[in-house]
Amino acid sequence: MTKLDILVIAAHPDDAELGCSGTILSQVDKGNKVGIVDLTQGEMGTRGTPELRLKEADEAAKILKLSIRENLKFKDIYFLNDEEHQHKLIEVIRKYRPEIVLANAISDRHPDHGKGSDLASISCFMSGLRKIETKVDGISQEPWRPKHVYHYIQNNHINPDFIVDITPYWEDKVKSIKAFKSQFFDPSNQEPASFISDPEFLPFIESRAREFGHRIMSTYGEGFTVERFIGVKDLFDLK
Repeated sequence: MTKLDILVIAAHPDDAELGCSGTILSQVDKGNKVGIVDLTQGEMGTRGTPELRLKEADEAAKILKLSIRENLKFKDIYFLNDEEHQHKLIEVIRKYRPEIVLANAISDRHPDHGKGSDLASISCFMSGLRKIETKVDGISQEPWRPKHVYHYIQNNHINPDFIVDITPYWEDKVKSIKAFKSQFFDPSNQEPASFISDPEFLPFIESRAREFGHRIMSTYGEGFTVERFIGVKDLFDLK
């Protein structure tokens, strides 16, 4: 069992890459163990296949130097924030025992993002309840509640509560995104166009990162929202 410092929960393969891969890279560089759990295979997406998306996710995982990557194979679009899905996600949280969880945007253009956000939040809380019993391979799991749950920002503009400087990791962030070759602009791809395959989509991702970077006097940034106030012990920790 791999104990993670940070677990990223993503509704679809490529959500984490688009939303917080720069932060992942920066934390891995600091020696943290980081993993991604994708809730679905993105099988309802306009382009690609579940099998191809899994291969692309594996390639992105290598670029991000992840400790683990799993796919829970919930039904894309149709998964629910209900007892069945909460129970499965609780098993994952207790399995990896992360200190921090990074989850989907609290609301977004794609309904799975907000739904995945809510599912992650409630599952993190429920995972700490000792009367919820879970087993993996016949072995009972101990309760575990992450100390913090933060939400990365995706397509829709949301004012961040804090911004991470990802300037040194920008190029590798782009590489991790482009590992999902089936999803983004490729003039040789003959599949129908999608929202994210538009040639202007990746420039939009860069402009968002530049906007967040500008707001902290840096070049590139990733924004996050919090579920509760952030406390600090030293004013000099603030930048």
